Amino acid sequence: MKIKTYAGIPEEFAKLESAKVVLIPVPYEGTGTSDNAANKGPEAFLEASENIGLYDIETATEVYKQGIYLAEAVKENSSPEAMVKAVHETTKKYIKRNKFVTIFGGDHAVSIGTIRAFNETFNNLTVLHLDAHANLNKTYKGSSFNSACAAYEASQTTNLIQVGIRSMDVIEKTFMDEEKTYFAHEMAVDDTWMDSAIDQMTENVFITFDVSALDISIMPNSGHPEPGGLFWYETLDFLKQVFAEKNVVGFDIMEFCPNQNNKASDALVARLYNKMISYKFQNEDAGDSYDNSFDNSFVNKNSNSKFEEDDDY
Repeated sequence: MKIKTYAGIPEEFAKLESAKVVLIPVPYEGTGTSDNAANKGPEAFLEASENIGLYDIETATEVYKQGIYLAEAVKENSSPEAMVKAVHETTKKYIKRNKFVTIFGGDHAVSIGTIRAFNETFNNLTVLHLDAHANLNKTYKGSSFNSACAAYEASQTTNLIQVGIRSMDVIEKTFMDEEKTYFAHEMAVDDTWMDSAIDQMTENVFITFDVSALDISIMPNSGHPEPGGLFWYETLDFLKQVFAEKNVVGFDIMEFCPNQNNKASDALVARLYNKMISYKFQNEDAGDSYDNSFDNSFVNKNSNSKFEEDDDY
């Protein structure tokens, strides 16, 4: 990629050794449709990030001064399995370096690798999945590494909470916990859904954000657009509460498909990313040390078991 640092920030804030945040681009299209351009999403996001004001008015912070390292893009595309393995290994490597790891990808199958890495390094993990689609197929078109399967493993091994769902196959109900699923049509008439969702989260939360979760009037350029969805300030209100009340250990943003004729979506994803890291670090000074709460003792345990509820959260 042409861009050497996130948002063109000065190199002094972009060094791995001192940065608190790592950003991993994964320009993978793989299992999506041939014309959705999800593989171009990370580059368009980075280009758009150079054109937004980096001072966040709401939090009164310049979060880039916490340090944001732009990692080398994961370009493995020989097979979906190989891509997931590469993403998993790369993500886990930076988690173990005590970084707040973020991923901007293409096809949502990328999240299989990111979620696996976080689930292996943080105990009692909640995966907060914002999406139009349930993505709970065990296999799809002969593969378990398809975007339609992006949340299946999380449903089996983590405390999965799904928000904004409005498209699914009936077979996915087999793996869905409907008490922890917030359907878009119900959210539209229920002003308690945010508190309800947060109440069901454990302390450690990983966010996987498919941009199709957003209303198509503000985000038409997703891999698989659906009518309806979350609006901008509604989304920010929810994310702000999650970051304030829980320990968000990392996040990914997926399925942005840039369109040369509509740059508004580029600006939205650029601002969304900056907002999310601003919420994470708004109460920290740039000079403060960072501890990502990675549990070194937990990583050696078998984390591939279903989340066990307790009463401590």
